[in-house]
Amino acid sequence: MRALRRLRAHGVPLTGAKDHGGTESLYLADPDGDGLELYWDRPPAEWPRTADGQLALLNEPLDVEALLASEPATGEGDR
Repeated sequence: MRALRRLRAHGVPLTGAKDHGGTESLYLADPDGDGLELYWDRPPAEWPRTADGQLALLNEPLDVEALLASEPATGEGDR
């Protein structure tokens, strides 16, 4: 979350954001135009599973605004 807030604070544009079920990913480009992915794992207990217990991977848009709203800024590193 702090990484997302710092990117926003410094005006770094995202090229994408995805919810993969077990992870949430942000995509951006470095100054040379190379693609970067920042991701974090959700707790394994929250990973989506199929009826037979297999990991159900997703490739859905990540609602960045809802993510930011879900956790208030701490002030530490959020400037």
